Amino acid sequence: MTGEGTARLGGRFARLWAASTTSALGSGLATVAAPLLVASRTNDPLVVSAAAAVSWLPWLLFALPGGVLVDRVDRRRLMIVIDWARVAALLVLAVAIATGTSGIPLLYTVLFVVNTGEVVFRSASRAMLPSVVPRARLDRANGWLLGGVTLMQHMIAGPLGGFLFVVAASIPFFVNAATYAVSAILIALVTGVYRAERRPPDTAAVAPPRSVRRELAEGFRWLMGQRLLRTMVTLIGLLNLTLTAATAVLVLLARERLGLDSVGYGLLFTCMAVGGVLGSLVGDRIIRRVTATWTLRLGLVVEAGTHLALAASRNAWFIGFVLFLFGMHGSLWSIVGNSLQQRLTPPGMLGRVGSTSLFVIAGGNCAGALLGGVVATKFGLTTPYWAGFVVAAIVTAATWHVFDRATVERAYTDSADVAPPVTT
Repeated sequence: MTGEGTARLGGRFARLWAASTTSALGSGLATVAAPLLVASRTNDPLVVSAAAAVSWLPWLLFALPGGVLVDRVDRRRLMIVIDWARVAALLVLAVAIATGTSGIPLLYTVLFVVNTGEVVFRSASRAMLPSVVPRARLDRANGWLLGGVTLMQHMIAGPLGGFLFVVAASIPFFVNAATYAVSAILIALVTGVYRAERRPPDTAAVAPPRSVRRELAEGFRWLMGQRLLRTMVTLIGLLNLTLTAATAVLVLLARERLGLDSVGYGLLFTCMAVGGVLGSLVGDRIIRRVTATWTLRLGLVVEAGTHLALAASRNAWFIGFVLFLFGMHGSLWSIVGNSLQQRLTPPGMLGRVGSTSLFVIAGGNCAGALLGGVVATKFGLTTPYWAGFVVAAIVTAATWHVFDRATVERAYTDSADVAPPVTT
């Protein structure tokens, strides 16, 4: 996915893309290796599942204050510091595993540190992008970033992480540390200054520091005043809740209704990942052809149809195709959503507005993971999918008019409220 596509977006973006893609590979390796490491030490389901809980907790704790930090400091430098901190944490863990001195508490601690960094890093990266590429090319840039992450984290890291863990349990974590080091070096090579706003020298010394709570409230009020972005963030929260509830029990659906073994279950996610990569590669062209309005509207239809297919069908081939389409839809929606947020949000609020979206996504994921198992246990295996279909259908009907063509096109072209980025 390198070469001509990223070259058209400029050298700075090429380095940012390479850093993001390399980092995603390492993160994917650790995501696979961490539960394998815990499972090699204990058979307790609670201890094993706690690794996932520890990984998600920072998204709820630090997404919002992380956005304030992103809006206060140079975003590029912040990303470099985060990468080197994660390198240090992972090296401690990898050495401890290699020498036989590691315990599960150390793994939990490192996962917490690494994912805390990921929360802020992700917010800083999104906020930095409009200063790296022209506004007219944000769709393409977001597509390439998403495609690189999807390819590395969801297609390559899985089998590679399992293989490396079999060779030696410490290797995936050593490799993860190396990818973060490469990412830090590449980001350091992205020239420019990426501080959101600066106080004049004559007022910087006397102006009192603004409180985190006040800055969070300011960003939240601005977001709630933007009908289009407010609707999209609410949609993402609701749809992520039902989607995570559905995927939480997908392994049981694959086995009991589709007749798939472990390999077949994994291939369902491969279908979704392939669709995601394809959507990210051609997403900007599809969006231009069908318009952003119909990308959003048809995406809601695909969302509802995916839940309906999973609830009603027993044909594994058909489900694989549906998940492929869902992967494409996910990429297209992410491209449009990120681009709209970057276009409409003032540069000084990009971190806070972006972190609010990440917080909502994390909340939906956490709640959905718990809800899926509870609902399936009490009301039957297909209930989460029927519920997801009903929610998606209601959401589609309720928000169809919000994504009218005039509103979305105006958001893509109107830059009156967004100051041009300052880079030197």
